[in-house]
Amino acid sequence: MSAMAATLVFDKQFDPQTGQAVPVAEGLVRVSAPNGGVYTFTGTNSFLVGHDRLAIIDPGPDDNAHLAALLGAIAGRAVTAIILSHTHRDHSALAPRLAQHFNAPLWFGGAHRLSRPLRRLERNPLRRSGDWTLEPDVTLLDGQTILAGDVSLRVHATPGHCANHLAFGMGDVLLSGDHVMGWSSTLIAVPDGSMADYLASLDKIIALPYSRYVPAHGGDIDDGRSYALALKAHRQMRNDQVIAAVRAGARSIGGIVEAIYPPQPWPVRRAARMTIAAHVEFLAAKGLLRLLHGPFGTRVVP
Repeated sequence: MSAMAATLVFDKQFDPQTGQAVPVAEGLVRVSAPNGGVYTFTGTNSFLVGHDRLAIIDPGPDDNAHLAALLGAIAGRAVTAIILSHTHRDHSALAPRLAQHFNAPLWFGGAHRLSRPLRRLERNPLRRSGDWTLEPDVTLLDGQTILAGDVSLRVHATPGHCANHLAFGMGDVLLSGDHVMGWSSTLIAVPDGSMADYLASLDKIIALPYSRYVPAHGGDIDDGRSYALALKAHRQMRNDQVIAAVRAGARSIGGIVEAIYPPQPWPVRRAARMTIAAHVEFLAAKGLLRLLHGPFGTRVVP
């Protein structure tokens, strides 16, 4: 486990078999949506949980082809609930249509919300990504055991990527949503997300007994806890790099990104800026950096 924690290797060889019903584990089937992109990799993985009775986890984008693929995989079986890992629209946009189609309740961790209040003049960079109007019929709570279709799931609150993020335990499998993914580190964009919450949630799932992680984008992670340890080490390394960049003279988020990252296309660079802002805020809360907020941005000082 310690050897894996020292080296983080991303797996980008995943074949999503978009639109096909792919068995993942006993009582768990994946149907990947056709919404691949810079932030979604090969698309959102929707999951059917159960056997004769089903629940749908992360219905995905409001896309007619994906809806048809899900209905084909469901094959007339009863759907007892629509469950969300969180309320970013690439996971949740299809939920209202499916809920109406099956007359099934929406279950998730409460309405979309920020991880902290906006500061004066601050904008949420992910404000268009959140499904702000969606309300749960049932609010899921940390530690609950729920009956999803005809299979029991354990609910684990894993805030960080966003405030209402949940993961679900099923046997030796953790459905990890966007909290842990094998193809990339998770985007944390303040104030929608929180690096402090993310790291605490990493520690939480590492301590849980699940060996195999099944994320909402990309392929399965066979040794999930070792991989989560590697992610934690990666975030700690990034914290050290941010501190070193500021000590060397970087005084802005953009300056820190320039010091740490090689040249990247704009969408990747935008994600890097958002994640570095989350690291900077985390380090400032620890007293390791100081932030001076002004009308023209944030100045970072040692």
